[in-house]
Amino acid sequence: GMGDLIVTCASKHSRNRRAGVLIGKGYTLDEAIKEVNMVVEGAVSAKAAYALTQKYNVDAPIIEAVNKVLFEGMEPLDAMKNLMKRRLTNEYIDLDWKDE
Repeated sequence: GMGDLIVTCASKHSRNRRAGVLIGKGYTLDEAIKEVNMVVEGAVSAKAAYALTQKYNVDAPIIEAVNKVLFEGMEPLDAMKNLMKRRLTNEYIDLDWKDE
């Protein structure tokens, strides 16, 4: 739940956070996993999330960027710059927020 998300993002003891910090410092995913020396579930989840975007043809730029960093060797800073350069879009254009 929400507590797990907060701990994953904020705790220095979180395996996923530690791996992310290492990747941000230039480690590859394999190097980060080796350094953390435990399962990094976030990498598995990222791969699954990317597969779903491809299967259902969903534009998910953050998921795509994470996939490129983790599995295609893109530098994290380059991924962030690419995301920040994207044209703004209305992500809610097809959603109906009315109660049914």
